[in-house]
Amino acid sequence: MPATEAGAHGHSPQSGHAPDPASETPPAAYGGQTPPWPPSPPTTLPSYGGGGGGDHTWGAPLPPPPAPPRRRTGGLVAAVLAAALVAGGVGGGIGYWAAERNDNSAGTTTVSAADSPRELRRDPGTVAAVANKALPSVVTIEAKSGGGDDDLSGQGEGGTGTGFVYDKQGHILTNNHVVASAADGGALSATFSDGKTYDAEVVGRAQGYDVAVLKLKNAPSGLKPLPLGNSDKVAVGDSTIAIGAPFGLSNTVTTGIISAKNRPVASGDGTGGRNSYMSALQTDASINPGNSGGPLLDARGAVIGINSAIQSSGNGFGQSQAGSIGLGFAIPINQAQTVARQLIKTGEPVYAVIGATVDMTGRDTGARIADRGADGTPAVSPDGPAAKAGLKAGDVITGFDGKPVDSGPTLISEIWTHQPGDQVTLTYERDGKERKVTLTLGERKGDS
Repeated sequence: MPATEAGAHGHSPQSGHAPDPASETPPAAYGGQTPPWPPSPPTTLPSYGGGGGGDHTWGAPLPPPPAPPRRRTGGLVAAVLAAALVAGGVGGGIGYWAAERNDNSAGTTTVSAADSPRELRRDPGTVAAVANKALPSVVTIEAKSGGGDDDLSGQGEGGTGTGFVYDKQGHILTNNHVVASAADGGALSATFSDGKTYDAEVVGRAQGYDVAVLKLKNAPSGLKPLPLGNSDKVAVGDSTIAIGAPFGLSNTVTTGIISAKNRPVASGDGTGGRNSYMSALQTDASINPGNSGGPLLDARGAVIGINSAIQSSGNGFGQSQAGSIGLGFAIPINQAQTVARQLIKTGEPVYAVIGATVDMTGRDTGARIADRGADGTPAVSPDGPAAKAGLKAGDVITGFDGKPVDSGPTLISEIWTHQPGDQVTLTYERDGKERKVTLTLGERKGDS
């Protein structure tokens, strides 16, 4: 992979196939030899896609999904029907057994009716209550490319994603890769949980951060922005709630926990564009294609992240649709909010940079400053932040503000959690000796 400037981004798609739960065979209800149930666990575990391992994760962004296949719906119905038949058979057996006992007993057969159940109430802290309050502020986004093709298969012509109400003026926050296909002359629409649909337009998008802001045309009154939490204060083990449209199934709610924080993730969407980099929140809440751009909520209903990528169980970088294996990644809301404000204000992103080109291929050895930059330019930009700090080609950056750096993507994900002008401490190695230096981050505007 060619060297990429720290503060720029490359592209590395990957995906995989999830097993079809409808193909599982339920245990027999009666008669014959009942096979062992549940079946024995597999002897091997699925491997990480793309050789992912350690602390650096190569994620697959959630591509726009196709509409749910009809056969899948049939499988779900069949599974439910089979379960109902089994349950009905068991219930009938128990009823016959109880009647037989009553016929042979000398006591009365009169059964007293139970007290009527009290009205079901859902306390404010329950998942149902949080979801009920948040759903009216979550939208399903449909994107179509400017070519006029109505294909929503997710193969580059358009697709379905998720977003949420950011403010009362009608701004919607989502992922860049959800709207990228429609950004240049395409069509965008946002559908609320009540079924009402509104046309939308792109206000600004940041490919490197994978964040985009839309604006509803003829926005309705009474919009309720989702409250934003503080992603810096999230703790591993905190409860999470994800809302989105996995495989086009709008208004889907899943739950889990924060599995890890500050997870370096480099993800691509398979369109040949550059990678996005994030120091992500990891969650085991079920996230699938179509959840992209949707909110990751805490137990109070505050947004703590934007669902953006998943780890695939496949072993390669194929274009097939991936499914949840419990490894989802969200852009921390603190970073996303900063990007959103910039996009609303100017329409273009601003990236913090160190002014040096780093090698993006090495892993577990730090971020090595390349010998040459893109198009033969110097690896360390003259008069840039790295040059002023005394860094040279061949230096290996191993730490960023006290956090370990094992690769170029890890370094970029850490840089982009900061703002231009921030002072940071870099740890690096030169000629086998470890050194430290304080550096003031520079800036780069736009995605070019």
